[in-house]
Amino acid sequence: MKLKNKSVVVTGASSGMGKAIVELFVKEGASVIAVARRKERLDALATSLSDAPGRVIAFSGDVSQRDNVEEMIDLAVKEFGKLDVLVNNAGVMDDMAPIAQATDEKYDFVFSVNVYGPFAAMRKACQVFLSQGNGGNIINVSSIGSIHQAAGPVYGASKAALNAMSKNTAFMYKKEGIRCNVIAPGSIKTEIGSAMGIPNMDGYNRIQGVLALSPEIGEAMDIAKAALFLASDDSSYINGTVLPVDGGWISF
Repeated sequence: MKLKNKSVVVTGASSGMGKAIVELFVKEGASVIAVARRKERLDALATSLSDAPGRVIAFSGDVSQRDNVEEMIDLAVKEFGKLDVLVNNAGVMDDMAPIAQATDEKYDFVFSVNVYGPFAAMRKACQVFLSQGNGGNIINVSSIGSIHQAAGPVYGASKAALNAMSKNTAFMYKKEGIRCNVIAPGSIKTEIGSAMGIPNMDGYNRIQGVLALSPEIGEAMDIAKAALFLASDDSSYINGTVLPVDGGWISF
């Protein structure tokens, strides 16, 4: 088992990529704090994995709220005695509106989840890693939308900010053995699109040429497998990288 005795926090764990990450990590021996707002889904996930080698504890929280973010990290240390890996997976879309039509309300919402949430979690996790004195591992789930015109400017900017924070963290704490890498998914079967609601059709129509180049839609487990690699010792010499998991979309 690649993650035996590892203590992990995974956000956005109630569906899609986050759920797949929790499932795979627990089967590989990890003890996981599974974080999302929908407690009933987290409880069902924990029950479904009750016979797995690892362990799941459900934590209902909103990553845009500092108190919730710090509590989820503290819970991992309290229950598992340490923190080894943080996976910032929770994320939301914009409505694809081009910049002339983008609203402050959408900007504030997207950045509170996609940027502030990981920022607060990384800050708290690094404080814990430094106090433990034996390094740590952060995996941030971004998007090829950070470098590819596959969404609106608000979403793309939020994910580009996450990439920048990740690279900076990898650089700042390399001497302390703290790694920070990014997974940049392409088009994956998740609920993020349906949660977006009705898209701005002007923006949506403008990016159709890019969307048409997308390969076959990937599965959530494709992202989970990449996360397992980055969470394990197999990737011990990888730090500060953005790993596209997109079927080659970004190269087309």
